[in-house]
Formats: sequence, structure tokens, C-alpha cells
Amino acid sequence: MLDSPDLDKRVNALLQKMTLEEKIGQLVQYSFGQPTGPNSGRTDDKDMIRRGQVGSLFNVKGARETNALQRIAVEDSRLHIPLIFGMDVIHGYRTTFPVPLALAATWSPEIVEQAARVAARESSAAGIRWVFSPMVDIARDARWGRMTEGAGEDPYLGASMARAYVRGYQGERLDSADSVAACAKHLVGYGAAEAGRDYNSTEISEHTLREYYLPPFQAAKEAGAATFMAGFNTVNGIPSSANPFVLKQVLRHEWGFKGLVVSDWNSVGELIAHGVANDSATAARKAFLGGVDMDMVSNSYHPNLPQLVQSGQVAVAGIDESVRRIFRVKFAMGLFDHPYTDENLEATAMLRPESVAIAKTAATRSLVLLRNEPFAGSPLLPLTGNISSIALIGPLADDAANMLGSWAGDGEKENAVTLRRALSQKLGEAAIHYAKGTDVASGSDGDIAAAVQLAQQSDVTVLALGEDAPTMTGEAASRTKLDLPGRQQELLEKVVASGKPVILILFSGRPLTLPWAFGHVHAVIAAWFPGIQAGNALTDILFGDAAPTGHLQVSWPRSVGQEPLYYNALNTGRPAGDPTHRPENGETKYLSRYIDEGNTPQFPFGFGLTYTNFSYGPTKVNNAQLPLPALRRSFAAKGKSSTTISVSSEIKNTGGRAGVALAQLYIRLEGTSVAMPVRMLKGFQSISLAPNESRKVTFDLPAETLAFWGADNKLGVEPAHVTVWIAPNSAEGESATFEITGQ
Repeated sequence: MLDSPDLDKRVNALLQKMTLEEKIGQLVQYSFGQPTGPNSGRTDDKDMIRRGQVGSLFNVKGARETNALQRIAVEDSRLHIPLIFGMDVIHGYRTTFPVPLALAATWSPEIVEQAARVAARESSAAGIRWVFSPMVDIARDARWGRMTEGAGEDPYLGASMARAYVRGYQGERLDSADSVAACAKHLVGYGAAEAGRDYNSTEISEHTLREYYLPPFQAAKEAGAATFMAGFNTVNGIPSSANPFVLKQVLRHEWGFKGLVVSDWNSVGELIAHGVANDSATAARKAFLGGVDMDMVSNSYHPNLPQLVQSGQVAVAGIDESVRRIFRVKFAMGLFDHPYTDENLEATAMLRPESVAIAKTAATRSLVLLRNEPFAGSPLLPLTGNISSIALIGPLADDAANMLGSWAGDGEKENAVTLRRALSQKLGEAAIHYAKGTDVASGSDGDIAAAVQLAQQSDVTVLALGEDAPTMTGEAASRTKLDLPGRQQELLEKVVASGKPVILILFSGRPLTLPWAFGHVHAVIAAWFPGIQAGNALTDILFGDAAPTGHLQVSWPRSVGQEPLYYNALNTGRPAGDPTHRPENGETKYLSRYIDEGNTPQFPFGFGLTYTNFSYGPTKVNNAQLPLPALRRSFAAKGKSSTTISVSSEIKNTGGRAGVALAQLYIRLEGTSVAMPVRMLKGFQSISLAPNESRKVTFDLPAETLAFWGADNKLGVEPAHVTVWIAPNSAEGESATFEITGQ
């Protein structure tokens, strides 16, 4: 999209007409209406647009509003260069979908692409043609609040989701009126913030960076992402927004990216706080030379770059190249030919029935059934038709705003269906006995007592507990405790003590450490924050109108002390053996384990129950040995060779109900030049099976599946002993092996 010769001709022709001030103007982005500080060189937004001093605005929404500003740029400025309007559209614009962590729990790139396509249609109809999404940071620590914005801990799943978002946002053609430019963020390692504390430093080896943190970003680039955003964090001592290794060496030279790189909010100005710049001019110089094309809101480029060019610290050729990148995006989007948004389309673009239907499908598929124990002889869920009364208790049972999650775009709580509303529509209001019980972070003895009394008087209790989305999840929402806030745990225990069956629905932007609940509650559903169709999706699952198909995209911890926790860890030189067994004598003590907790998560990555059962047959491979030279030739040919190995397993539905199994392919490489994880996800397939139906699932492993970053810091294939599993999650499955042999 960004490398057309005709496009470059138009870019260069315009560039030749520009003054230095106009060029620098293209490198500037402001939040509309942002206050102007003293001695900043700024006037008001409209005046700067007329003078060609602004390349982009964000936090402007609505076709009328964006068109009014665009007319100033196109009709009143000397060169008639259009603006690009951006916004944090993270999981939908008006039609609010589940938060990205929840969307990743669908393990369905198709659903994610559909959701992004809806977001693109609605955003573009409101004049927004640039969305600061997807966030593709790998997140291994649930303390980090922004885990909710990404796809979890695994680079393969994260890469799959990254491609889907980019395809959905940008569509078949970036210059279509209903397409938006995607922005892959935050490059790179932001999710590895030490202690899970937002904006904190990171320390990541180059091997770990390349093996785990960069692949989702590379996938976004390969899918055609038009823009990237640099992160707030440092990467091994150098802030991301002034890091030439990441932004130039990897992104530009190795990957060949031709689009624009934007800073995060004020991250150029924050180079001073990081300690790598003592003034705004130095911050601007280091960020620009480090690879940031556009300065988001810090007002560092506009007043400082002219003097930096005059003094020779920044070359005009460098300014020209950054402007070229920005123009490539603007021309590729068709902004020069069609700068305005059709104001008549905005109202009809929002909340279309087909968009709401996709939101419901996404919400239903994102729900993860974590526990479903018997009550009166059979699993509690799905609820049967003889339920005449439900005690619906909890601060999140009727909270429409929380269903939207953090970063809800232009979503409105009036459009969100709560669990109370959906259950009342299904069973009638008389059958639903509702009590809030507590607030999320506080509560009273009287409210808890009233809720317990309702539970005692009802057939079954549905408890809706969890976090407050705006304050406890998302940006600047790190937590040192991952349990239920306020008095919710007390409410939970007292309701369970009533002796009635209890279904716990957890609304959260991360996994929560609830060992008591997982030992005492009959059924538990991880609902995340499901979006506008939250109540309808949950009601369908509760009553069996749909069966759960969601699977965990993160390892669910038993204790916050296990964090950071992730399945694809190294084995260490002293593996714990049975990590659930606590040491009892000197022979077992000196291993990699805790003295007060097991190593294993409460639920492993990839885990998810449904309303039937599946058996996985032995994993089989079609070849015991693969010659290394042939694999290397295949890898060099980038998939053009047919050198592959096939892995298969027979999966059977052993239950009495139709269901969907998620077959997950994992591998382990041993005998390699660097230590590799105990398992790595390399593929997944969803298959529908009727009761007693069996089906053979086959995965092909091309050479790139077996490649990794070796001790020579090169990506390639090495001799190895390879173990493979086709399994229902990262902790189960029967393995098979083969060898990569030769030189």
C-alpha cells in the first residue's frame, strides 16, 4: 500500500514545494484544544492549520467537526495538505466489542477482523481515519493494567490477532472511504514493565526481544500496518521514543517499513524525565534521530526542529524523509483526493444490526468457562428450564458502563445490555431477585445481609463480581493485589455459605487470584468486559442456548507472587519436576520452586471448558527425521519449498452434546544453541464435533515454525530433538518426537 512508484512521484512533487516550516508542521500532532503553554511558539489550532504547522489532530470526533477543520487545511493553507484525524479506538467505536484481551480469548482471528472492520466503518464515518490500535504488546504480568488492551502472553497468538486487526481496520484498500490506518503499538517491550507498574523501565535481552516481543509487531507490519507507535518505556536503558535500534535498525532496515512512526502521548517530552535529555531541544533531536517521525502533543518538534536544522544537528534530508513517510500514508489513504467525510452517513453507520450481531458473537465466544462442578448429580451449567427464581447479586450485575470496559471509544452505556436486563427479558422480572450486595470497592453490612437473604430464597445464585473497568484496568491501573476489591470476597463467601448453587461471573481486565472461589464455587465464568452485548451473551451461555468456546490467552495465577507468569518459560537447570508438590526434605528443596506455593497456574494458558468433553488421541508425526540442509533451504525460500512435517491427532467428542474443540499445537526444541521454552504454541484449529464424533486434526510444520533466534543472533533452523503435542491446553496432551539432523 505504501510502496507504489506513482505514490512516491506525488509525494516528491509536493515535497519540493514546501518550506522548512511547512515540512516540520507535518511532523506535529496535537490533541485538539490542548492548552498552549508560554513561549511554546504555538497559537490556536485553527491558525496553525492555516499556516501549515499541523499534520494531524486527534480527540476530534464527528464528521461535521472534522470536516470543519479539514476545510481550513485544504482550502485555507498554502499547499492544501489535508490533516489526518486520529483517536484511541481500541475495541470498537460506537459498537463496543469485548476488550482486546477478551477478543483474544475467542482464539478467532476471523471474529477479531470482523470487529475491527465494524470499528473502521464507524470511525471513518465520524471523520476518524487513524486509530491507535492494535496494541500488540506481549503481557506476562497480570499486575500491569494494560494487559486488558492486548492479546496476552503468547507471540504466536498475538501475531495472529495483530494480522486480524490490521486486515479489519485497513480493509482491502486503505483508500476506501470506510478504511482507517492501523497503528501497531507500543514498540516495544512496554508489557514487560518491571513489577507490572505502568510506564516503568524494562530490561529485555535482544534474544528475548526478538523471540517473544517483536513477532506480533512484525506480523502487523507484514499485514500492511500503515503506522507504528513508539512506547513510553525504556528498552535496556534507551527510551523507546529515542531508540534507533528498534525504530531504525529493526523496523526500517530489517523489516523494510515505509510508513510513519508516531510517539506516544508526550513521550518525546518525557525523554527529559528519563534522564537522556536536559531540555526540550535535546529531546526533540534524540527522538527525531532515533526514528520518531511525528511528535504527539509534546510540542517538542515544532519550536525546536528549525533551530536544530539551522545548527546542522538535524539534516534537512532527514526532515524530508519523515515528511515522505507521512505523505505516503496520507496519499495511500486517499486524503488528498477525498479529504472530507460524507456527513449524511455518520448516523446510519453506527450500531447497525449486523454490527451488533457481530458484537454478540464476539462476546459469546470470548467467555471462558473455568469451572463447572456437579450440583445434585450433574454439572451446574447450563441451567435447566425448571429454574424458577435466580438471585442476581453483585456490583457488576446491572452496571452498563462497566460492560464497555476501558477505552470504550465513543461507546455509550445506554447501548449496553447488562446481565440483569438480559435475564429479566428471558425469564421475566419476577423471577430475577436482584441485590447489589456491595459496590466494587466498598460495601455495608446491611447490603451484604440483604443479598445473602435473597440467595437463600432463590433456586440458584448468579454472582457478578470483579473490577471497575475505568479505574482498575487499562492505562495507569497497575495493581499489587489481584483479588476481589472491597468487600466482594466477603459477599462471595457468605452467599456460598447459603448452601444454594452459585455461579460466579468475573468481570475483569486481567486474571484474578481467587483460590477460595475456585475451591468452593460450583461454576465460574471469566467474562472479562464483554461490550454492549454482555448480558445477552452471558444469558445464552448460562441457559445453554450457546456453549462456551473461549480459552485462556494468559496463564491464570494462583497467587500474585507468581507474577510474571507465562507458560512458555525456560526449563532452568533445576526444574521442579512435579511443580505442584511442595518440598518436604533436602533432596527436593534445591529446585526452582516456591516454599509456600506451587509453580503451576490455577489454570494453564489455552484452558477452557465447555458443555461436553473431548478426548485427544496420541500425537503422531509423519517423519522421524528431517535433514537440516533441506530445512534451511526451505526456510531461506520463505515457504516456497515443500519441506514440512505433518503432525496429527484424533479428537473425539465423548460427551452427550455437540461442541467445539480448540486443538492447540505446541513444540519444544532441545539440544539447541540457546535454551528454548518447555512449550511454544505453533498453531490452533477449532473443530465442531457431534456427540461421539471423531475427527483427525492435522498441522503442517513448515521450516519457519522450527526456526528461532540462535546464539549467533540469527533467525534459522538448527539440529534439535523436537517434541510436539496436539492438546486442549498448554499443560496437557500426549507427545511425539522427531529429530532435525545433519549440518
